Amino acid sequence: MSQTRHVPVMLQRCLDLLAPALEAPGPPQPVVVDCTLGLGGHSEALLSSFPSARLIALDRDKEALRLSGERLAPYGDRATLVHAVYDELPEVLARLGIPKVQGVLFDLGVSSMQLDEADRGFAYAQDAPLDMRMDQTTGIGAAEVLNTYPPGELVRILRAYGEEKQAKRIVSAIVREREKEPFSNSARLVELIRDSLPQAAKRTGGNPAKRTFQALRIEVNGELTVLERAIPAAVQSLAVGGRIAVLSYHSLEDRLVKQVFAAGAATTAPPGLPVVPERYQPRLKLLTRGAELPTEEEVAENRRAAPARLRGAQRIREEER
Repeated sequence: MSQTRHVPVMLQRCLDLLAPALEAPGPPQPVVVDCTLGLGGHSEALLSSFPSARLIALDRDKEALRLSGERLAPYGDRATLVHAVYDELPEVLARLGIPKVQGVLFDLGVSSMQLDEADRGFAYAQDAPLDMRMDQTTGIGAAEVLNTYPPGELVRILRAYGEEKQAKRIVSAIVREREKEPFSNSARLVELIRDSLPQAAKRTGGNPAKRTFQALRIEVNGELTVLERAIPAAVQSLAVGGRIAVLSYHSLEDRLVKQVFAAGAATTAPPGLPVVPERYQPRLKLLTRGAELPTEEEVAENRRAAPARLRGAQRIREEER
């Protein structure tokens, strides 16, 4: 997808959520972290909307870093691009000598570029090698997962990460087929899933391969494990008054974000205290009521926004030492 056609999801709302922290008087240069750089749409908007801000942007995909580097070049040294997975945020900030930041943005899931480059194997709509690694320099691809994982493990992955009710049926077909010939391309897997599902299951929820592909992608990239570490680390990196906005694209991601934000916004005092001491007070204030959804207009303009869920929170207190 060309950079001009790439439309960042819920862009204005993300900017509005982060604005009070990035416009507030305070440090001479507020720092905002884009933990999921992708094609740089959100990053570019952050740099242009908040002219005094410095951007630190992370991505595990080297091609994304190259393309975004070109896009953000006009902003010079206000933009620092780093090849890293987003749970490495504390190490990245320590290396750059930045103790705390004023804003953090996550746009989770697969970038438009990865979906649109057929040879990456993320999309079920076109035949491609079953790879799905966001960082193609490391780890195992989806084909290896399909060909080598024990059946029970594959069932667990499809159920846990794809919320696939027909996991057992699909996995028994995969195991049968991989014995004849190992999997290498996506079209064969899509066809196998279609053939192994009962008619009723094919009539709901779009392409029947969608949930299996999601599950494989999450497994290959360790997405939920990484996210479990990344969201608390990002909250920890916020200065008091700093804000975080997180865009999720499926219920598993959103649930994780919700749990971290809810825990931060709750008092940790034992019940029954007449006055709650400072150390038990909430560290976060929630900025969204539940998860906010994209508008109908935005979904009409950008179908990839449809599943998006946005949550925001503000750091209101330091950790007690």
